[in-house]
Amino acid sequence: MKEKNVAFYERGSWYHRTKVLQDDYTIRYGKKGGFSTKEEAEKSYRLYEEEFMKQSAIHNVKVDQDVFLSDYLIFWFESIFKKKPVENTYMLGIAYMIYDLIVPYLKQNDSSVDIKLKLVNVTYFDSILVELSKQTKSAGNKCRECLSLAMSDALANRYIVYNPMPETKQYKRNKPKVKVIKKEELKQLLHYAQFDNWYLEILLGAFCGLRKGEIIGLKFDDYDEEKQIIRIRRQLVYNPKLSDETDIKEVKVEEYQLTEKSPKKNSYRNLRVPKVICEEIQKRKKELEAHRTTNKDFNSGNYMSFNRETGNVLFPSSLNTYLVRSCPKIGIPTISVHSLRHIFTTILMERNVPLVKISALLGHSSPNTTFEIYCDIMDEREKIFAFINNTFSQERLMGVE
Repeated sequence: MKEKNVAFYERGSWYHRTKVLQDDYTIRYGKKGGFSTKEEAEKSYRLYEEEFMKQSAIHNVKVDQDVFLSDYLIFWFESIFKKKPVENTYMLGIAYMIYDLIVPYLKQNDSSVDIKLKLVNVTYFDSILVELSKQTKSAGNKCRECLSLAMSDALANRYIVYNPMPETKQYKRNKPKVKVIKKEELKQLLHYAQFDNWYLEILLGAFCGLRKGEIIGLKFDDYDEEKQIIRIRRQLVYNPKLSDETDIKEVKVEEYQLTEKSPKKNSYRNLRVPKVICEEIQKRKKELEAHRTTNKDFNSGNYMSFNRETGNVLFPSSLNTYLVRSCPKIGIPTISVHSLRHIFTTILMERNVPLVKISALLGHSSPNTTFEIYCDIMDEREKIFAFINNTFSQERLMGVE
C-alpha cells in the first residue's frame, strides 16, 4: 500500500519530504528532488523513512525509571556518547573513566554505593567523587567532567528532572607537560637522523615507546628476527662510585658508572617492531661485526648502541644530548627521549588502542599512571597531531602486540 501525500511535483521533477536524526538527536527536515516519476520519489522516501526509524529505535531505547546509575552510564556511553563527533583520544579517556574508574567503584561489594538514577543528588555525587579522586591526581576533575556529560544528556532525554552536577564540588588537577611535535617536524627529525648514528634509537623511542635507559640497554640477543619482536629485559642507569675521601659530612662522587638494572615488574615486556626498525637492527648488527673485524681492540658488550671508535656502550644521556643539539639545527622545537615516548602513546590513542593495552606497551605500573600522564592529550584536541606520515605506512609503524 502506497503512502498518501508522500511525493509531490515541483519545478519540473518529483520530490519527497525527508527527516534525518542528527548527532545531537535533533531532527533536520528537508526535501529531496530530481526524480522522473512519482514512483521513484515514493521508493526513495521509503528508504529514507526506514533509515530514520532505525536511528530512532537505537536512540529511543527505554531507560527504566528504576535503572541504576552504573547501568545508565554504560547505556549512555554505548548508545549516546559514542555517536557524538569527538576525537578518538577524548573517546578513549571517557571510556576509561566509565569502565575502569566510575562503574567498578559503583559496582563494588557495598551495593549501597550504586543507587537508582532517579535518586541521584548533589550530596551523592560529591561523596562518590571524593572516593574517585583518590585513584589518581586528576580523577576527581575528569570523573566530574564525565558525569556532567552523562547527566546533561539524561536531563535532555528526560531520564531525570534535575541535573545536580553543576552544584558539585570542583576538582583541580596537576597538568603534566606532555611535549609533542607536529607531523612535519617528526618527518624532519627522522630525515636528519637517518644520516647520523642515532636513527635506530629515535625510531625505538618514537615507534616503540622505549625509555632512554631501555634503548641504550638493548642487546642484539633481545631481538627475535623470526617473530620480529624485541624483549625489554634491562635498562642502563648511572651508578655513582663514591670517592675514598668521602666522609659523613660530605659525599664525593668520583665517577658515574653504567650499570645494568632489571626493570620493574611491569616494565618487562615484548614488543613487535615495525619493519623499518627490523631493517635498522640488521644494519646496526652488520656495522658492529665490521668494527670487530677491523679493530681488534674494539670493545663491545653486544649492545645495539655503541661508540663507533671504542665499542663501549653509550651513556643514556647521550641521546638527549643529540636531540638538544640537533632540533635547533633543523628548526623544530627541542624535545627529549621522553617526548619520543609521548609520540608513540599519541599514535596509539589516535588508533583507538585501549588505555589498558597502551599502559602495558609503555611498561607503566598501572593504567591509572598512563591516564594521569596523558589527561591533557585526551581532552585538548588542538594538541593532537597526525603522526603517521608519508615516510612510513601505519602497518609498518604500528606493528605492536
